[in-house]
Amino acid sequence: MTVTTNFLAHLNPSQRQAVEHYCGPLLVVAGAGSGKTRALTYRIANLILKHKVNPENILAVTFTNKAAREMKERIEKIFAQQLAQQKHGQRLELLSADEQTRLASRAYKTTIKPLWIGTFHSLFARILRYDINKYQDEKGRIWNRNFSIFDESDAQTLVKNIVTKQLNLDDKKFNPRSVRYAISNAKNLGLSPAEFAREKGDYWGRVVAEVYEEYQNQLANNNALDFDDLILIPVRLFQQNETVLGYWYEKFRHILVDEYQDTNRIQYELIRLLATNNETDKRKWDWRDRSVFVVGDADQSIYSFRMADYTILLDFQQDFGDNLPDDDTRTMVKLEENYRSRENILQAANKLIEKNTERIDKILRPTRGFGEQIYVYKADNEVEEAEFVVSQIMNLARNNPEINWGSFAILYRTNAQSRAFEEALLGRVPYTIVGGLKFYDRKEIKDAIAYLRIIANPADTVSLIRIINTPKRSIGKTTVDRLVSASVELGVPLWEIISDETSVNTLAGRAAKSVNKFAQMIQHFQTEINNLEATEIVRGIMSESGYIDDLKKQGTDEAENRLENVEELYNAVYQFQEENQDTTLTGFLASASLASDLDNLKEGEKAVSLMTLHSAKGLEFPVVFLVGLEQGLFPNHRTIDDPIALEEERRLCYVGITRAQEQLFLTYTRERRLWGAREIAIPSQFLQELPEDLITTNVQPAVAYKPRRQKSVTATSGNNKQQTWQVGDRVVHKSFGLGEITHVFGTGNKVSVAIKFPSLGQKIIDPKVAPMQKVK
Repeated sequence: MTVTTNFLAHLNPSQRQAVEHYCGPLLVVAGAGSGKTRALTYRIANLILKHKVNPENILAVTFTNKAAREMKERIEKIFAQQLAQQKHGQRLELLSADEQTRLASRAYKTTIKPLWIGTFHSLFARILRYDINKYQDEKGRIWNRNFSIFDESDAQTLVKNIVTKQLNLDDKKFNPRSVRYAISNAKNLGLSPAEFAREKGDYWGRVVAEVYEEYQNQLANNNALDFDDLILIPVRLFQQNETVLGYWYEKFRHILVDEYQDTNRIQYELIRLLATNNETDKRKWDWRDRSVFVVGDADQSIYSFRMADYTILLDFQQDFGDNLPDDDTRTMVKLEENYRSRENILQAANKLIEKNTERIDKILRPTRGFGEQIYVYKADNEVEEAEFVVSQIMNLARNNPEINWGSFAILYRTNAQSRAFEEALLGRVPYTIVGGLKFYDRKEIKDAIAYLRIIANPADTVSLIRIINTPKRSIGKTTVDRLVSASVELGVPLWEIISDETSVNTLAGRAAKSVNKFAQMIQHFQTEINNLEATEIVRGIMSESGYIDDLKKQGTDEAENRLENVEELYNAVYQFQEENQDTTLTGFLASASLASDLDNLKEGEKAVSLMTLHSAKGLEFPVVFLVGLEQGLFPNHRTIDDPIALEEERRLCYVGITRAQEQLFLTYTRERRLWGAREIAIPSQFLQELPEDLITTNVQPAVAYKPRRQKSVTATSGNNKQQTWQVGDRVVHKSFGLGEITHVFGTGNKVSVAIKFPSLGQKIIDPKVAPMQKVK
């Protein structure tokens, strides 16, 4: 195809420098909203149009399938545009719809279809379909090309069977979910079972390695791979078979990787192998007609829980590039012009991220005007916070006809925070949960509601079947089927069978004891339904059923997220009791049913987006509400004393701020309900790190996040240094954790302070001897 127009003319100088790079390594440090997808797509087009690279010799790795689709669509449009100019001498959009379709189809067949564009998992699964029969693992296990891919549910079931049935392990000490999580992490680090055992070195590690070994046996016996194998096995195959690696090295002459900061070590090894043919001596690398082109931003690395390692990006210059200073290097380009956000939003983001030490220095430069000041709102509690956000959305939509409900996003740190906003939006503003389920649609909440429903309504057989063996209590499917069959045969509700001990002993066999114990627990709460408030019933059943203990024992991030959601259910019940005269369980269940019976939004209908900050990555909205900016919530309590983890929390805040195009609202509360109790909330330290001149607020004095100093007293702290203690100071106590000083008593060496600790209440402490320090 002849290039008929200068299709790169609209790129800025940095974008063009990246796009026109031909051979050798290049790191593109792409700030938020700087056009990285444009750089990737135009680079691919330039390789084909200008340098005559065969599309099938290009490997482009994206972080999501959505990103892959978007990249293909953009490239197809570029080539359809070229065909329109070449064939008709005019732009594509000026042609008839039929001709546009014909040219797009031709561009797809000749250019897009031969390209290798996709996620790591999809691309390397495709490679394994060609060559997995040439692979043997360290124990001689083999697979055929028609392998199955087990999803996470399949993998969990397999691990559970190995733990509980084959190896007869104590599933309390070796929780199957935790073991599965450990195996996945081992694979993402490239560790075999034996290597994992050596790495851990303790008894738990050796036992998990034994499960891992048997797990691999079972996968091989089923000719199956899990998702992690789709990355690990290609690495092992390339390492052990030079011929196979050589073939793919010759095929993929130009490698592009998007979101490079989100790669893990095993994914990095795949790129290294394909880019260098496993040659470790950089002096022997031959970059003629070859390139490795990676795009990313260490400031947006927020997936360490998935084993992502942003230092891979930071080390690119050392691993592949010329390792020269930023001003001199020829193997790095920075995209710093931001086309998304107003200038004040970018200034705030830049100032915040400057606090991080592990990053490549860059400054987002605005291409748009200053815009509205950032508004920081202090609410009394989470209900008022939600009401403020919803009222702002309604006012902005009413006064700005150019925007619609889809122009707004509410971003939060944890899924559990969505409940208050869902309830405030319900019936007033259409909304959608992005990257997650509506609060009452989440598994743990549906499980909890099922328990409550069977207490309130014994005839609810659907709920009964859902929770009779949740969490696991040795009541198998065969037993349940036998009990259900009897209820159907007799024409009575299932509960009538289950609640009769004689019937259970007759039908349930070895599971009879477990069924009777379950029934007795439910009966206890049924007898107390008129004596206990709904909050007491919820707390009691979730505890006595073993549901809370089961989640705690799993020890995974997912389980902790589920625990947070159950905690939020307690808060929902407390709020219901505060706002309604009917404080019964039946009343709450009726309210919850209304909240969950929302009509599904029609396809394409505009709606406010609710999502976690992790889900917001890669998205943008005219108006963003970043909520819950409180110490212990955001930044998360697990990260406050860990400098590395705290930097990731700050990057997460940076990502949230840079989602906003026109307006940004930041909110926090004076107090927040935690496990049913009201606790004083401390403003997030991230609020203190933003420039005061960019912010307006509802709090006087003007800076919302700096507490008013009521009293100041100097005392000697436990480390013998003179320390001034003031009302509003935030402190960290070795035993009690993070707290806030509410009162200062005495003077000089006779000072004591009252400190409010979340979940612990108020304690009066002598700062001279207490193991605590001030949080700056």
